[in-house]
Amino acid sequence: MNVALWIAAGLLAVAFAGAGFMKLTTPAGKLMEQMRWVTPERLTAVRVLGALELLGAIGLILPIVTGIAPILTPIAATGLAITQIGAIPLHARLGEKQSVPVNALLLLLAVFVAVGRFAGWGA
Repeated sequence: MNVALWIAAGLLAVAFAGAGFMKLTTPAGKLMEQMRWVTPERLTAVRVLGALELLGAIGLILPIVTGIAPILTPIAATGLAITQIGAIPLHARLGEKQSVPVNALLLLLAVFVAVGRFAGWGA
């Protein structure tokens, strides 16, 4: 089970690190072109979301690798699952139905990592 948890955490970390980095570094105009839900009024919230996604990606891997506060790994996974609970209805409401399956997969992976690490399946 530990290998499956590591694979899931690794996939999540790559996905959220990429998404977070993109939200933090892409110029506002280009970001608004790429994502319909980004508006000038929401730009700060999008940047904060990007930072949280990047921190969540780090939190999936670093605490458990270093053994320093490993409880942060399932907490990070829980936080990332919550972001997907918000993303799914947003994308569905905007008619971006192609994003919903990806969001659902990320949600399932995050829940798997959170439950597995809280339960000690990888210990």
